[in-house]
Amino acid sequence: MRKIQFNQEEIKKLGYQSIHYEHHIVRRRMQALVLKSQNLQHKKIGEILDISQTTLRKYFDLYETGGLEALKQLNYQGQRNLLREQKDDIITALEADPPSILKQAQAKIKEVTGLERSLSQVSQFLKENKLVRRKVKQIPAKAEVELQERFKTEQLEPLIEQSQHGQLQLFFVDAAHFVFLPFLGYLYSLVTRYIKVASGRKRLNVLGALNAVTKELITFTNFDYINAEAVCSLLETLRQKYPVGRLILVMDNARYQRCKKVFDKAHSLNIELVFLPPYSPNLNLIERLWKFVKKEVLYNKGYKDFDEFCDAIFACLNETDTTHKDALDTLLVPKFQTFENATFLP
Repeated sequence: MRKIQFNQEEIKKLGYQSIHYEHHIVRRRMQALVLKSQNLQHKKIGEILDISQTTLRKYFDLYETGGLEALKQLNYQGQRNLLREQKDDIITALEADPPSILKQAQAKIKEVTGLERSLSQVSQFLKENKLVRRKVKQIPAKAEVELQERFKTEQLEPLIEQSQHGQLQLFFVDAAHFVFLPFLGYLYSLVTRYIKVASGRKRLNVLGALNAVTKELITFTNFDYINAEAVCSLLETLRQKYPVGRLILVMDNARYQRCKKVFDKAHSLNIELVFLPPYSPNLNLIERLWKFVKKEVLYNKGYKDFDEFCDAIFACLNETDTTHKDALDTLLVPKFQTFENATFLP
């Protein structure tokens, strides 16, 4: 029987690669050498791996001439990939008129190249070239892109940097209105699922202030509507929480926030108010929290009554620094999207 010398370090590496290497052929080569290191007969190794003795000898030749690295080399070229050869033309056509389903992409590829490919082949081509199925997003028609960019770079980012260095407390303020209605989404299921629909006349209002650095959440809640009085109550709570030092709130332009009563209360409490450019929810960090709450406890969830509905929302908000901390630490990073380089549909 052919003799090959192995040391313990080589056997250990072969064993690891025989399980973890990404290509199945290389894993099989490694497995053959592992079995060889255990002094199994060549016939037995061939039976275990379902390979011929000729193939097995090739594996051993590779290892003896080039070691582990030689086993990793794959020289099989395969058939010509005609889609890959026309990749640039295909991507240009798809980007000019993005398809919404695979069949549309399949038709566009045939139109551009004359090649007919199965849906699975089309799907593989899209994945290889990072053409991912993305949800179309919206930008408010009245949003001023240049104004948002200036606000972000000249005001918002300097404030965030100062808050990160402990020079001030920076909070993002906004109200969420949770209406007692079902939030419908998609589920993987054998059958269609239904949620009982409530009247939709009841709602829970949450006016929140989210700390840009610590992610601390301070809220004011009611069941009718948010007004200037509610904003003033939140300002008082914040100043009581942080009695000294600079306290700055980033807010949108809702009338109940941008009014004389709120200005006077902020001035009396020595709180600075910074207002976002019009139609700029993308620059308000707390908006991401509201979306997270809806996704976590409302989408595809049915609640028997309004009290249970509210309890679910309160529970989620009360667990932002415990159960949901890891998810929110990633989601609430104070970096903001603007639309200077946005790509619009044709």
